Amino acid sequence: MGLILAGIVPLLIIILLALFFSFVPIGLWISAIAAGVKVSLMSLVGMRLRRVPPARIILPFIKAQKGGVETTIDKLEAHYLAGGNVDNVVDALIAATRADIPITFERAAAIDLAGRNVLEAVQMSVNPKVIETPLISAVAKDGIELKVKARVTVRANIDRLVGGAGEATIIARVGEGIVTSVGSSASHADVLENPDVISKLVLNKGLDAGTAFEILSIDIADVDVGRNIGARLQMDQAEADKNIAQAKAAERRFAAQAREQEMRAATQEMRAKVVEAEAEIPKAIAEALRAGNLGVMDYYAMQNILADTRMREAISGQGPQPAPGEGEEQKGR
Repeated sequence: MGLILAGIVPLLIIILLALFFSFVPIGLWISAIAAGVKVSLMSLVGMRLRRVPPARIILPFIKAQKGGVETTIDKLEAHYLAGGNVDNVVDALIAATRADIPITFERAAAIDLAGRNVLEAVQMSVNPKVIETPLISAVAKDGIELKVKARVTVRANIDRLVGGAGEATIIARVGEGIVTSVGSSASHADVLENPDVISKLVLNKGLDAGTAFEILSIDIADVDVGRNIGARLQMDQAEADKNIAQAKAAERRFAAQAREQEMRAATQEMRAKVVEAEAEIPKAIAEALRAGNLGVMDYYAMQNILADTRMREAISGQGPQPAPGEGEEQKGR
């Protein structure tokens, strides 16, 4: 029994030591002491209990202490629990301290939690960034299109990083300023001769207001001549006017054709009534002959008068030509 206990006790001690060293980061604690940073074992155990990786806090804390940044383990741990990048914030604070840029840990943590890269912002404050705009199309007063490309040199504004607009706003505002400047020029030749006029006008507009950047300079990188927009617009207008005139002419033509068809229909209707009335004349004459109201000689005299009338109309050119011998035949009768 004693031999069994003598074998189990060392095994239990080894297991307990293994659990202790796996739970308590002794190596990290020794590294902190070697770096001259005071860290208690209870702080490391508390991080384990709060499910915070101690290396994510202690290593940046050592770096901050060596870099001359004033901070505490509690602040770093709170920023980590809030979802921030502790290592990035510490690097930004060290870079700001070396560049003599006034920024506190709370400000850097707020910038990081806002979704911006605080280290990149500090680096941009020291080394300005060049933003190249896409090709911007603008039209001068003479109707000539100019295609302009600009380079905007900006520096990060630490105080406006939280809530300030980004690069897209800078590009949009610069593009709007270029279009306005070119559009106010009397001739495209003036812009080609002095492209720096565009940059001066745009720079004086204060385009960096409300953004996270400070515009240092705006340089025109390239200016190309494009299409003659004015002439194109005049051609399009002339084509539109021609189409409108053609449509109105077609409308008048269709109206005239409609009126002509109406007149033809009315004429045909009148002719039909005349033919119908003329068809009743023989019936009336026959009825008059039967009733004795009209004699045979009266009928022939009336036919002779009609023949003479047609002959006179034919001679005067106002009526149909009489049939050959029609007048003489009627007279002979």
